[in-house]
Amino acid sequence: MEPENDTALIAKNISKTFHISEDSHNTVKHRLFNLFNAPRAKEVTALKNMSLEIGKGECFGLIGRNGSGKSTLTKLLAGVYKTDTGFIKITGTTMLMNLGVGMSHELTARENIYVSGSVLGLKIKDIDAIFDEIVDFAELREFIDTKIKFFSSGMVARLSFSIAVKAGADIMFLDEIFAVGDMKFQEKAVKVFESSWIKGKTVILVSHSMHTIKKYCKRSAYLKSGELIFLGETDKAIELYLKDNE
Repeated sequence: MEPENDTALIAKNISKTFHISEDSHNTVKHRLFNLFNAPRAKEVTALKNMSLEIGKGECFGLIGRNGSGKSTLTKLLAGVYKTDTGFIKITGTTMLMNLGVGMSHELTARENIYVSGSVLGLKIKDIDAIFDEIVDFAELREFIDTKIKFFSSGMVARLSFSIAVKAGADIMFLDEIFAVGDMKFQEKAVKVFESSWIKGKTVILVSHSMHTIKKYCKRSAYLKSGELIFLGETDKAIELYLKDNE
Protein backbone atom coordinates (compact mmCIF):
# COMPACT_ATOMS: atom_id res chain seq x y z
CA MET A 1 0.00 0.00 0.00
CA GLU A 2 1.32 3.43 -0.94
CA PRO A 3 1.81 6.17 1.63
CA GLU A 4 -1.29 8.33 1.91
CA ASN A 5 0.47 11.48 0.68
CA ASP A 6 1.20 9.66 -2.59
CA THR A 7 -2.43 8.65 -3.01
CA ALA A 8 -4.85 10.66 -5.14
CA LEU A 9 -7.91 8.58 -4.37
CA ILE A 10 -8.89 6.04 -1.74
CA ALA A 11 -12.16 4.09 -1.78
CA LYS A 12 -12.96 1.75 1.12
CA ASN A 13 -15.85 -0.74 1.20
CA ILE A 14 -18.01 1.26 -1.21
CA SER A 15 -21.25 -0.01 -2.75
CA LYS A 16 -24.27 1.37 -4.62
CA THR A 17 -27.84 0.13 -5.05
CA PHE A 18 -30.46 1.95 -7.09
CA HIS A 19 -34.18 1.81 -6.31
CA ILE A 20 -36.18 1.82 -9.53
CA SER A 21 -39.95 1.90 -10.00
CA GLU A 22 -41.07 -1.07 -12.04
CA ASP A 23 -44.33 -0.54 -13.93
CA SER A 24 -45.67 -4.02 -14.58
CA HIS A 25 -48.83 -2.70 -16.29
CA ASN A 26 -47.37 -2.79 -19.77
CA THR A 27 -50.63 -2.81 -21.75
CA VAL A 28 -53.41 -0.21 -21.98
CA LYS A 29 -55.88 -2.71 -20.51
CA HIS A 30 -53.64 -3.41 -17.51
CA ARG A 31 -53.08 0.28 -16.93
CA LEU A 32 -56.81 1.09 -17.04
CA PHE A 33 -57.66 -1.61 -14.51
CA ASN A 34 -54.72 -0.87 -12.23
CA LEU A 35 -54.82 2.92 -12.05
CA PHE A 36 -54.67 2.92 -8.29
CA ASN A 37 -52.00 0.25 -7.86
CA ALA A 38 -48.62 1.80 -7.21
CA PRO A 39 -45.75 0.53 -9.38
CA ARG A 40 -43.49 -1.93 -7.60
CA ALA A 41 -40.06 -0.82 -6.44
CA LYS A 42 -37.12 -2.81 -7.75
CA GLU A 43 -33.63 -2.84 -6.29
CA VAL A 44 -30.69 -2.94 -8.70
CA THR A 45 -27.27 -3.54 -7.16
CA ALA A 46 -24.96 -1.58 -9.45
CA LEU A 47 -21.81 -1.95 -7.37
CA LYS A 48 -21.01 -4.57 -4.75
CA ASN A 49 -18.62 -3.93 -1.84
CA MET A 50 -15.17 -2.95 -3.13
CA SER A 51 -12.02 -1.05 -2.16
CA LEU A 52 -9.24 0.48 -4.24
CA GLU A 53 -6.46 3.06 -4.18
CA ILE A 54 -5.09 5.13 -7.06
CA GLY A 55 -1.74 6.88 -6.77
CA LYS A 56 -0.97 10.48 -7.65
CA GLY A 57 0.15 10.76 -11.26
CA GLU A 58 -1.08 7.25 -12.09
CA CYS A 59 -2.96 6.40 -15.28
CA PHE A 60 -5.37 3.74 -14.07
CA GLY A 61 -7.48 1.57 -16.40
CA LEU A 62 -11.08 0.55 -15.83
CA ILE A 63 -12.48 -2.24 -18.00
CA GLY A 64 -15.61 -4.38 -18.16
CA ARG A 65 -18.62 -5.02 -20.36
CA ASN A 66 -21.59 -2.66 -20.56
CA GLY A 67 -23.52 -2.98 -17.31
CA SER A 68 -20.47 -4.12 -15.33
CA GLY A 69 -20.56 -1.05 -13.05
CA LYS A 70 -17.82 1.08 -14.66
CA SER A 71 -19.97 4.19 -15.06
CA THR A 72 -21.40 3.87 -11.54
CA LEU A 73 -17.91 3.49 -10.09
CA THR A 74 -16.54 6.54 -11.94
CA LYS A 75 -19.51 8.64 -10.81
CA LEU A 76 -19.02 7.53 -7.20
CA LEU A 77 -15.29 8.29 -7.33
CA ALA A 78 -15.95 11.68 -8.94
CA GLY A 79 -18.56 12.58 -6.33
CA VAL A 80 -21.57 12.60 -8.66
CA TYR A 81 -23.27 9.80 -6.68
CA LYS A 82 -23.13 9.21 -2.92
CA THR A 83 -21.99 5.81 -1.74
CA ASP A 84 -24.41 3.59 0.19
CA THR A 85 -21.56 2.19 2.28
CA GLY A 86 -17.92 2.98 2.96
CA PHE A 87 -16.11 6.20 2.09
CA ILE A 88 -14.07 7.90 -0.63
CA LYS A 89 -11.18 10.27 0.02
CA ILE A 90 -9.94 12.47 -2.83
CA THR A 91 -6.82 14.64 -2.87
CA GLY A 92 -7.06 17.38 -5.49
CA THR A 93 -9.63 18.73 -7.98
CA THR A 94 -11.55 16.30 -10.16
CA MET A 95 -13.27 16.39 -13.54
CA LEU A 96 -15.42 13.66 -15.04
CA MET A 97 -15.38 13.56 -18.82
CA ASN A 98 -18.42 11.42 -19.37
CA LEU A 99 -20.78 13.23 -21.71
CA GLY A 100 -20.69 16.38 -19.63
CA VAL A 101 -21.61 15.01 -16.23
CA GLY A 102 -21.21 17.91 -13.81
CA MET A 103 -22.14 20.48 -16.45
CA SER A 104 -25.48 22.26 -16.56
CA HIS A 105 -27.33 21.43 -19.75
CA GLU A 106 -29.44 24.57 -19.31
CA LEU A 107 -26.34 26.77 -19.56
CA THR A 108 -24.46 27.71 -22.72
CA ALA A 109 -21.00 26.41 -23.56
CA ARG A 110 -19.58 29.81 -22.56
CA GLU A 111 -21.33 29.73 -19.17
CA ASN A 112 -20.26 26.12 -18.54
CA ILE A 113 -16.62 27.01 -19.22
CA TYR A 114 -16.73 29.67 -16.49
CA VAL A 115 -18.63 27.48 -14.02
CA SER A 116 -16.34 24.48 -14.57
CA GLY A 117 -13.22 26.65 -14.38
CA SER A 118 -14.41 28.12 -11.08
CA VAL A 119 -15.08 24.63 -9.67
CA LEU A 120 -11.48 23.74 -10.59
CA GLY A 121 -10.29 26.72 -8.53
CA LEU A 122 -9.60 29.28 -11.27
CA LYS A 123 -10.41 32.98 -10.91
CA ILE A 124 -12.45 34.78 -13.60
CA LYS A 125 -9.32 36.46 -15.01
CA ASP A 126 -7.60 33.04 -15.24
CA ILE A 127 -10.53 31.64 -17.23
CA ASP A 128 -10.58 34.76 -19.43
CA ALA A 129 -6.94 34.07 -20.32
CA ILE A 130 -7.57 30.50 -21.51
CA PHE A 131 -11.14 30.92 -22.80
CA ASP A 132 -10.22 31.11 -26.51
CA GLU A 133 -7.87 28.13 -26.19
CA ILE A 134 -10.66 26.03 -24.67
CA VAL A 135 -13.15 26.98 -27.39
CA ASP A 136 -10.74 26.45 -30.27
CA PHE A 137 -9.42 23.13 -28.96
CA ALA A 138 -13.01 21.86 -28.58
CA GLU A 139 -13.81 23.19 -32.10
CA LEU A 140 -17.03 24.78 -30.86
CA ARG A 141 -16.54 28.45 -31.77
CA GLU A 142 -19.86 28.75 -33.64
CA PHE A 143 -21.79 27.10 -30.80
CA ILE A 144 -20.27 28.99 -27.87
CA ASP A 145 -23.53 30.72 -26.90
CA THR A 146 -25.74 27.67 -27.47
CA LYS A 147 -27.16 25.76 -24.50
CA ILE A 148 -25.37 22.43 -24.30
CA LYS A 149 -28.66 20.55 -24.08
CA PHE A 150 -28.71 21.04 -27.86
CA PHE A 151 -25.22 19.58 -28.29
CA SER A 152 -24.49 16.06 -29.46
CA SER A 153 -22.85 13.80 -26.88
CA GLY A 154 -19.58 14.11 -28.82
CA MET A 155 -19.67 17.93 -28.66
CA VAL A 156 -20.25 17.86 -24.89
CA ALA A 157 -17.40 15.39 -24.39
CA ARG A 158 -15.07 17.55 -26.50
CA LEU A 159 -15.95 20.59 -24.41
CA SER A 160 -15.36 18.65 -21.16
CA PHE A 161 -12.01 17.35 -22.34
CA SER A 162 -10.91 20.78 -23.53
CA ILE A 163 -11.80 22.43 -20.19
CA ALA A 164 -9.95 19.75 -18.25
CA VAL A 165 -6.86 20.01 -20.46
CA LYS A 166 -6.66 23.79 -20.36
CA ALA A 167 -7.94 24.40 -16.81
CA GLY A 168 -5.82 21.67 -15.26
CA ALA A 169 -7.87 19.28 -13.14
CA ASP A 170 -5.67 17.14 -10.85
CA ILE A 171 -7.75 13.97 -11.29
CA MET A 172 -9.53 13.20 -14.55
CA PHE A 173 -12.02 10.49 -15.41
CA LEU A 174 -11.79 9.89 -19.16
CA ASP A 175 -14.67 7.80 -20.45
CA GLU A 176 -14.03 6.62 -24.04
CA ILE A 177 -12.49 10.03 -24.84
CA PHE A 178 -10.53 8.60 -27.76
CA ALA A 179 -13.77 7.41 -29.37
CA VAL A 180 -15.36 10.87 -29.38
CA GLY A 181 -15.71 13.13 -32.41
CA ASP A 182 -14.01 12.86 -35.77
CA MET A 183 -10.56 11.49 -36.56
CA LYS A 184 -9.01 14.96 -36.34
CA PHE A 185 -10.20 15.49 -32.76
CA GLN A 186 -9.22 11.96 -31.75
CA GLU A 187 -5.69 12.63 -33.02
CA LYS A 188 -5.57 15.87 -30.99
CA ALA A 189 -6.75 14.00 -27.89
CA VAL A 190 -4.04 11.37 -28.32
CA LYS A 191 -1.36 14.06 -28.79
CA VAL A 192 -2.45 15.79 -25.60
CA PHE A 193 -2.51 12.51 -23.73
CA GLU A 194 1.03 11.70 -24.83
CA SER A 195 2.44 15.18 -24.14
CA SER A 196 4.01 16.59 -20.98
CA TRP A 197 0.53 17.85 -20.00
CA ILE A 198 -0.30 14.44 -18.56
CA LYS A 199 2.73 14.30 -16.25
CA GLY A 200 1.69 14.59 -12.63
CA LYS A 201 -2.00 14.23 -13.49
CA THR A 202 -4.03 11.32 -12.17
CA VAL A 203 -6.16 9.71 -14.86
CA ILE A 204 -8.84 7.03 -14.58
CA LEU A 205 -9.24 5.78 -18.13
CA VAL A 206 -12.47 3.94 -18.99
CA SER A 207 -12.41 2.18 -22.35
CA HIS A 208 -13.56 -0.83 -24.34
CA SER A 209 -10.33 -0.58 -26.32
CA MET A 210 -7.86 -3.00 -24.81
CA HIS A 211 -5.14 -1.48 -27.01
CA THR A 212 -5.70 1.94 -25.41
CA ILE A 213 -5.77 0.54 -21.86
CA LYS A 214 -2.62 -1.52 -22.44
CA LYS A 215 -0.79 1.42 -24.01
CA TYR A 216 -1.36 3.90 -21.19
CA CYS A 217 -2.16 2.00 -17.98
CA LYS A 218 0.24 -0.04 -15.83
CA ARG A 219 -2.57 -1.04 -13.44
CA SER A 220 -6.21 -1.72 -14.22
CA ALA A 221 -9.40 -2.87 -12.55
CA TYR A 222 -11.68 -5.41 -14.20
CA LEU A 223 -15.36 -5.18 -13.22
CA LYS A 224 -18.05 -7.79 -13.90
CA SER A 225 -21.70 -7.61 -12.79
CA GLY A 226 -20.91 -4.89 -10.25
CA GLU A 227 -18.01 -6.81 -8.69
CA LEU A 228 -14.32 -5.97 -8.66
CA ILE A 229 -12.93 -9.18 -10.14
CA PHE A 230 -9.30 -8.10 -10.38
CA LEU A 231 -7.11 -5.09 -9.61
CA GLY A 232 -3.45 -5.17 -10.60
CA GLU A 233 -1.22 -5.45 -13.65
CA THR A 234 -3.05 -4.41 -16.81
CA ASP A 235 -1.97 -7.47 -18.82
CA LYS A 236 -3.60 -9.76 -16.25
CA ALA A 237 -6.78 -7.64 -16.09
CA ILE A 238 -7.09 -7.75 -19.90
CA GLU A 239 -6.41 -11.49 -19.94
CA LEU A 240 -9.28 -12.11 -17.49
CA TYR A 241 -11.59 -9.74 -19.38
CA LEU A 242 -10.93 -11.46 -22.72
CA LYS A 243 -11.26 -14.93 -21.20
CA ASP A 244 -14.65 -14.03 -19.71
CA ASN A 245 -15.85 -12.61 -23.02
CA GLU A 246 -14.82 -15.40 -25.38
